[in-house]
Amino acid sequence: MKRRALAVLLTASMAAMLAACGGNSGAASSKADTAATTAATEVAAAATEAKTDSAEASTDTAAAEPAKEYEPVTVRVAYMPNMGSAASLFVGIDQGYFEEYGITVEPAEFQGGPAEITAMASGDIDISQIGHGAHALCIEGQAKIFQMDTTTSLADEVVANKSHGIEKPEDLKGKTIAVASGTSSEIILQQVLAKAGLTENDVKLVEMAVDGMTTAMVADQIDACATWSPNTVTLQNALKDNYVSLGSNKDFLDQAIFPSSYITTEKYANENHDVLVRFAAALDKAHDYRAAHTEEVAKSLAKHLDAPEETMIASIKEGDWDTITKIAGNTDELQKVYETQQNVFIANGRIKEKVDTDSYVLYDVMKEGYDLYNTSK
Repeated sequence: MKRRALAVLLTASMAAMLAACGGNSGAASSKADTAATTAATEVAAAATEAKTDSAEASTDTAAAEPAKEYEPVTVRVAYMPNMGSAASLFVGIDQGYFEEYGITVEPAEFQGGPAEITAMASGDIDISQIGHGAHALCIEGQAKIFQMDTTTSLADEVVANKSHGIEKPEDLKGKTIAVASGTSSEIILQQVLAKAGLTENDVKLVEMAVDGMTTAMVADQIDACATWSPNTVTLQNALKDNYVSLGSNKDFLDQAIFPSSYITTEKYANENHDVLVRFAAALDKAHDYRAAHTEEVAKSLAKHLDAPEETMIASIKEGDWDTITKIAGNTDELQKVYETQQNVFIANGRIKEKVDTDSYVLYDVMKEGYDLYNTSK
């Protein structure tokens, strides 16, 4: 995929979002409609190019061998049990990419980004993989981003039970909805409510971890939930004809982008710059492999997560696996992603004013990691 494709997409996305913010949050303006059409066309064209290019990327990766020995280090890494969060980490472990750079990974499972950041602050975890929602905490100075994992997630979704009288987003008014504050669960719910002309004051919110939402929905204890894959797959299998999707990331790509990233504390970053560069290089390798062998990765991940293989395979479309392999090392393109993401937080009021992304994104680590990856091919 040409690097220009993402730049065009991000420009269209920002234009659509700014146009939409100028009027009622529940109605799309004509400018937003135009930008949405343009963005959709660019996405389709970019996806076609990505399929062709991913095979070339996997061929280059196969020959990769670091040219030097590295001081051994053990890193404690937090992840969430889904394809979007755990795939690159376990690819790096299984394929020996971290080991090639002298890194031993000790993985630790968490249910959400905010909890991971708390664990890093206490010193229990060194590095975490977070989804879109927890990036707001990075903007507020609680952690540093040192590697992008995907340019946008497609995993988040608002799910409802049709038997509770819900068939469209507007039907959520007065209903009980489970949400995990501070995560991408909260962000996707805000997007869906706004599109329906509703706010959080129009519904009854119940705070829950995403695994608890699944149980509550199946037990008929709540009307809807804002969750992510593979929980969405589990709910679809359980609710059958009563499963209703009221909106996902895919519905808002004309207005927003939802990247995931690897993060650490400022203290760890200052003391372990070389470790982060090596970790980022291993992830670059893992991204190439993930894009070229997505179904294989899903099957392997099912074993690591003790999840049904068919559930993980059903989750393989929950992220844009290709674009990060095309823009890795290009600071301008990476910066556009984080700037566009920040505009999403500003538009929904989560972040009050614009912050320079250089203050919380370690672009130097991303670039050095990419250069190390390329020199070790």
